[in-house]
Amino acid sequence: QVQLVESGGGLVQAGGSLRLSCAASGNIFSIDSMGWYRQAPGKQRELVAIMPSGRPNIYTDSAKGRFTISRDNAKRMVYLQMNSLKPEDTAEYFCKVAGRLSGGPSFDSWGQGTLVTVSS
Repeated sequence: QVQLVESGGGLVQAGGSLRLSCAASGNIFSIDSMGWYRQAPGKQRELVAIMPSGRPNIYTDSAKGRFTISRDNAKRMVYLQMNSLKPEDTAEYFCKVAGRLSGGPSFDSWGQGTLVTVSS
């Protein structure tokens, strides 16, 4: 009932920048949080950044000072601006949105992922 579509991944050299986008659609009544996670090969999925509604943004330590999360509530979109990229940022990046559907039930949905590869 909720679809998330990510875009913006790709291949970039170390020190470069990328901007990821995620669009949420479906039977959404309200959104509580929008965030980004990543999963590198052979590793567990980890939080990168999250924007809880009405609360401060949260960043993983490795993203602080380099990545910026933002959202457009009217468009139901969340963005991740990634600067000063490092090879260790290479991973599949997933957006995650939580909220409530029209009619009341809560939802917690993941996008399909977008690959970010940073070459040294």
